[in-house]
Amino acid sequence: MAYDNDNEMKSEKGFSLIETLVALALLGIITVGFLGGLGTTFIASAVGQERVVAESLGKSQLEYIKVQNFVPAASYTPGDPESCYQPIDIPDDLVDKGYDIEINAPQTVATPGGDKFELQSINVVIERDGEEILTLSDYKTGRSAQ
Repeated sequence: MAYDNDNEMKSEKGFSLIETLVALALLGIITVGFLGGLGTTFIASAVGQERVVAESLGKSQLEYIKVQNFVPAASYTPGDPESCYQPIDIPDDLVDKGYDIEINAPQTVATPGGDKFELQSINVVIERDGEEILTLSDYKTGRSAQ
């Protein structure tokens, strides 16, 4: 029985073309999945970086408030340096990226021992480009001047 070499070659060439197309399709699918994963990783990294910066700014602000003179909640006046807590100086590179700190007016939580002592709840809001990223809260106690 004789074999027709031309027919065998033609069927092998066709099979090689199909194999090549399937391999290219699989490679394309894998590449798209890999690039999608890289994009997600990049976004997660940027969000994590933003969160770390915001948390660092917030904690620094709360620590700075702790060392400032006590301001009773009843006489707290935003904008008046003598009767409000002052913000930290935000580094220029973070200001350029749109970071800002807002110190909310303290709220009296308790007045143990009468009117002379006051426990305040203080909220610090970290914003980027006007959008709130993180809010941190802490307590401060002090003696009112009354």
